[in-house]
Amino acid sequence: MMIEIWADVVCGWAHIGKRRMEKALASWGGEPIEVVWRPYQTDPMAPVHSEPLEQALRDPIADGALRACVPGLSPAESRARAADAAAAEGLGPRWGAEWRPNTVRAHQLIALAYEKGGAELQGRVVERVLNAHFVQVRDIGDPAVLSEIAAAEGLADDLAGTGPEAVRELLLTGKAKGVRTSPTIVANDLALEGAQPPEAIREFLQDASRHTPRRLPAEVVRLRHAESLLDQRDPLGALTLLRPLLDEHGADRGVRMLAARAYFASAQLNRARTALETLVAESPDDSYARHLLGRTLQRQGRHDEAASHLTLAAAMTPDYA
Repeated sequence: MMIEIWADVVCGWAHIGKRRMEKALASWGGEPIEVVWRPYQTDPMAPVHSEPLEQALRDPIADGALRACVPGLSPAESRARAADAAAAEGLGPRWGAEWRPNTVRAHQLIALAYEKGGAELQGRVVERVLNAHFVQVRDIGDPAVLSEIAAAEGLADDLAGTGPEAVRELLLTGKAKGVRTSPTIVANDLALEGAQPPEAIREFLQDASRHTPRRLPAEVVRLRHAESLLDQRDPLGALTLLRPLLDEHGADRGVRMLAARAYFASAQLNRARTALETLVAESPDDSYARHLLGRTLQRQGRHDEAASHLTLAAAMTPDYA
């Protein structure tokens, strides 16, 4: 069974959760488990060049991101609680971050480790990154620090050729799945949020091992993820996930309709109009496509053209009146 841990490497609870997961698995007697780490960002607005954490805490944006990690606690209270929990898990008396890095590069390295060496190599890289951030209090946003970690695991040459695209897509996939906190464990379509005690993790794994999710083709899963992002008002994210489907399944009406909706929602009105005109020409009785085409034309100031489409759409589906 594969379990995914969606986590940010600057989240102290991810480090604590890793130890608790290891304890849970040490006494696990069920089916073999592969642990895969996936990216999540608690502070996506963190600058490319890291800044001292104490300085960052005076920034309302950073303060808000930290408060979102543990609702109901101030950043100082959250850090104190995490430090106590880290000490209880044996992470050392000197534990705590001093930098506010952007974690995209670190997530690139972690994703690369899984691609090149599977879960075992990835787990070692995750441990090195967490240790660098929380124990050695180094700047894991610094490419030199990450290159050092990569070199220690034989990934230095591969790291130079990686880009943020794969991590960007994984971040969007997590968002589409409903991941909203670090860490979140996902297995067989079930989820467990937070750094839970080992007993709770084992109970979750037992439940997940008994659960058989419905297996869908990869392209259907991607389409549903794109739709989820559009429902969450992230049309550009939806288009990112749709891009391979448009390349490979560009004739599929469902793919083109979702793309048209995303173009409209992201104010790419010329693209929306072109896509919708084709859809309406193919199926003149598609009231939704016609209604959306009318709204697109309205936003472009082409009111006479819009009126005919809106009138026909309302005649077919009174809810559009």
